[in-house]
Amino acid sequence: MKNILATIVGLIAASLIVYLFETLIGQNLFPLPEGANPMDMEWLKNNMDQIPTGAKVMVVIGHFMGIVVGMFVAGFISKTSMVPAYIVGGLMLAATIFNVAMLPKELWFSISDIVFAVVGLLVGKSLASKQIRI
Repeated sequence: MKNILATIVGLIAASLIVYLFETLIGQNLFPLPEGANPMDMEWLKNNMDQIPTGAKVMVVIGHFMGIVVGMFVAGFISKTSMVPAYIVGGLMLAATIFNVAMLPKELWFSISDIVFAVVGLLVGKSLASKQIRI
């Protein structure tokens, strides 16, 4: 039961971190154009070139930090298994890849988003494993 809780809380923590970086920080530091609707996939597909580069960088940072924090939290709560951290990291990596595949983006963004997500997985694994007591 504790591992299920660790997985759920890890996913919530990861999602909150992504939201924090993408929306609260990214869109406040780098405002979207007038009339933009980042929740509308059609708008995003047709207007990716109008989104400020800084906002895109915050998305990459958000995905990286979300994976790291989510995996750490899952390991911290579980204390006995890396499985919750792996589930959190795997689902967040899959979401990042899905995001890259679904929306047309510049090559630098697609590559950096996936590379930083994988690096986040490795950093998250390291931090989570330090929380496990066998």
